[in-house]
Amino acid sequence: MGKYINPFTDWGFKRLFGQEFSKPLLISFLNDLLVDELHVKDLTFRDKELLPPTKDQRGIIYDVYCETDTGERFIVEMQNRWQPNFLDRTICYTCRSILDQVDKGRAESEDAYKFLPVYTICFMNYMPRTDEVSKFRTDIVLADKDTKMQVSNKIRFIYLALPLFKNKAEECVTDFEKWIYVLKHMEALSRMPFTAQKEIFKQLEDYADSHRLTKKEWEAYENSLWVVRDNMACMAAAEREAREKGRAEGMKQGRAEGRAEGRAEGRAEGRAEEKKTIARNLLAMGLTIEQVAQGSGLPIEEVKSLQ
Repeated sequence: MGKYINPFTDWGFKRLFGQEFSKPLLISFLNDLLVDELHVKDLTFRDKELLPPTKDQRGIIYDVYCETDTGERFIVEMQNRWQPNFLDRTICYTCRSILDQVDKGRAESEDAYKFLPVYTICFMNYMPRTDEVSKFRTDIVLADKDTKMQVSNKIRFIYLALPLFKNKAEECVTDFEKWIYVLKHMEALSRMPFTAQKEIFKQLEDYADSHRLTKKEWEAYENSLWVVRDNMACMAAAEREAREKGRAEGMKQGRAEGRAEGRAEGRAEGRAEEKKTIARNLLAMGLTIEQVAQGSGLPIEEVKSLQ
């Protein structure tokens, strides 16, 4: 077991960003995320379960839902695997937070639809599909299509696709980049970097140290780890099934065309690509180099080259 917890397990994520005692970590992260744009001095955690207005509608449960000292609301979501319509889901979450602010008792007043900004921040701990995002950080605002000028600051989406963040420790210049590096590699770290440069990382080190967990905390964390491992196994199986299906179809076509040699090469390439795909998924989930090598069947040096 690593020195530090996996921050992308459900329990680990909420320990670091969703607890009253670790609130300074979330405040620091938000300020570094929105540097020179918004400064959060304090925040209050709100009920993560937002009940529907009527019984025939679905409720919403946020990973982290909080309100700053000046009224802005932040939704922080962590997603470990691809899910259909994930971006649409985040839009729905944001809209529900907006509706939750609108006071229906002011229907006749000029402030009936007045609400404070909602920021939705999503950690995408998987390789995004081409129809989602194409870079590590994607910021979405309400802007004019032609001029690109922002017309409202009331809605903001920030998607962080962790597999697309490639910086090494020495390449991290901003505090935000340091945050992302630490979170992405935390479970594999033997010591916490940047503690001499930014005080908050010393606090992060304390809360993330797996050896400091109580027995009860350890059991909760271990259960959360098993969920991640089960998801990892399901993804690997799905990838393998898709590859096998593709190879079978390729073999069928190859036989019809009498290209035996091509089929053999195709199968070899398919197996190699399958292993790389599995390795990339495991890396994106924060596993160590050794764990990824064991799970994918690739040599350690080849796994390193995929980082």
